[in-house]
Amino acid sequence: MSSEFAQVILSLTEGFIKSLQLFILTLIGSLPLGLVLCMLRKSKIKIIANFISILIWIVRGTPLMLQLLVFYYGPGILFGNNIWGMSNTGRFVAAVATFIFNYACYFSEIYRGGLDSIPRGQYEAGLVLGMSKKDIFFKITLLQIIKRIIPPIGNEIITLVKDTSLARVIAVYEIIWAGQSFIKSKGIIWPLFTTGLYYLMFTGILTIALAKIEKKLDYFKV
Repeated sequence: MSSEFAQVILSLTEGFIKSLQLFILTLIGSLPLGLVLCMLRKSKIKIIANFISILIWIVRGTPLMLQLLVFYYGPGILFGNNIWGMSNTGRFVAAVATFIFNYACYFSEIYRGGLDSIPRGQYEAGLVLGMSKKDIFFKITLLQIIKRIIPPIGNEIITLVKDTSLARVIAVYEIIWAGQSFIKSKGIIWPLFTTGLYYLMFTGILTIALAKIEKKLDYFKV
């Protein structure tokens, strides 16, 4: 029993590390890309703004699972060449690309909401006081924007932790796959339930960290 338990924990930990890698790479890519999409959507060039708006609408309106399938299998079906390859690395890269694009669209809407929530009067008051546009943004509006977007971004980050399990639809080995594999190989289901503990511990750590960040911004009431 002890050897079986050790085998399960080792396998689940390996799967969790892969999920963690997907989580980290998604945040690294999607947070800045979301800001770029936000700026493009607010562009004064209507064609660009409308195109980005439609793109974000499509991504937010369709399941992430469907997007994973389209991103991975689409190029091979449409062009006869699977650009990702059939290796585990290729599948993982496809999953990362899909997650980054998906979450960037959600983050872009959060950024846009934060920017639009700042009263225009503050900007005009800064100009009257002789401040430059740069000073107005960094000294007046930026902290307010950060204060307002931290809670919704935190919610998306917690959701991302759980969404990483969807990567298994394109055969990316992650923690749910690891737990589920023991049902077929050994006829035991408790490893699958144990995966929930990994998620709970990780989301618990993130929740505490995000709460501390929000608390540090409490001095700046909006």
